[in-house]
Amino acid sequence: AGQYYLGCCYEFGIGTERDEVKAFYWYEQAANYDNVIAKLYLANCYRVGKGVEEDHIKAFKYYKILAKQGIPDAQYQLGYCYDNGIGTKEDIKSAIDWYEKAKKNGNIAANEILAQNNLGNLYLNGNYIKPNLEEAVKLFEKAAENGDKVAQYNLGRCYGSGIFAFKLYEKAAKKGNKFAQNNIGILYERGEVANKDPKMAIFWYEKAAENGSETSLYNLGVCYEKGIGTGRNDVTAFECYNKSAECGYISAQCRVAYCYDKGIGTNEDKEAAFELYKEAAEKGNKIAQNNLGTFYEEGKGTEKNLIMAFYWYNKAAEDGNEIAQYNLRRCYEYEIGIGKN
Repeated sequence: AGQYYLGCCYEFGIGTERDEVKAFYWYEQAANYDNVIAKLYLANCYRVGKGVEEDHIKAFKYYKILAKQGIPDAQYQLGYCYDNGIGTKEDIKSAIDWYEKAKKNGNIAANEILAQNNLGNLYLNGNYIKPNLEEAVKLFEKAAENGDKVAQYNLGRCYGSGIFAFKLYEKAAKKGNKFAQNNIGILYERGEVANKDPKMAIFWYEKAAENGSETSLYNLGVCYEKGIGTGRNDVTAFECYNKSAECGYISAQCRVAYCYDKGIGTNEDKEAAFELYKEAAEKGNKIAQNNLGTFYEEGKGTEKNLIMAFYWYNKAAEDGNEIAQYNLRRCYEYEIGIGKN
C-alpha cells in the first residue's frame, strides 16, 4: 500500500514535486505485490501515456483482468475500450455487457454515471441492440440526477424540442456542454419553445464556439452574414466559416468556398473555391457536388470539363439535390457532357 500511496504523491504533487515517471514506477512496484488499485492506475497510465509510453494493448489487458475481478472502474474502462476499439477490436456487444456490469456495481459514482450515459446512448441509437427509448431515458435520468452534463443533454434529445427539453439543454449548457449550448442557440434563434431572441442565440453560439463547437462557429458565421442578433459583418462571417472549416465541418467548408467564389468577406478566388468544393464533394456533400459540377461546366477556377460537370451533377442528383436534378435534366436535354439520350 505504501508504494501505491508514494505513486499518488508523485502523480499529484503531494508533499513533493509532480513526477509522472516516478509515479508510474511506484504504481508498478505496488502492482507487482498485487495491489488492485495500483494496477488500475497503471492501466490508466498506459492508456494516456502518463509517465510511460502510451500502450493501449497493455492498458486493455490490465482493465480486462481487473474487470473480471469485479472492479467497477475497470469494468467501465473495459466497456469503453470495446466501445471505441482501444487496445482491441471494436465490439459493441462486449461494450454493452461491461457497461451493464459497471452500472450494476456502481461503487465509483463518476464511472457509474458514465456507464449509464454510454449505455443510454446505445439504447437510444439502437447500436447492436434493439432501440429502447424508455430504457435510454431511465439511464440518462439517473446520470442527469447526479449532475452529469452530457446525460442532461442526451435527456433533452429524448424529449425532443418541448419545454422540458429546453430546460434540460439549458441546464447542461450552463455547465459547459457545447452541444447543449449550440442547441439552446438554435432554439433561441428560431423561437422554438423559448421566445425568439437572436442576441441570446449569439450568446450561446459564442459560448459553444469557445468550447470547441465547429457547428456553432458555422452558426455564428450565418448570424454575422445575415445580421441575426448582431450587425452584418461579412469579414467576421468569413472568419467564423473558415475556423469551422479548419475543424473539419463540411458545411462550413462549402460556405468558405461560396465566399471565395462571390468575394464575401474576402478577396474573390475562384481557384480556392474550386479546391474547397472538390474536397467537400469527394467527402459526399451534395451541395458541393452540384456546385463543383457548375464550376466544371463554366470553367470557373479550373479548365472547362463537361464530362466532369455531368458526373458531379449526377452524383448530387442521386443524393436528392433538387438543383442538381434540374442541372442533370439540362445535361440530357442539351447533350452536355454526354451523347444524345
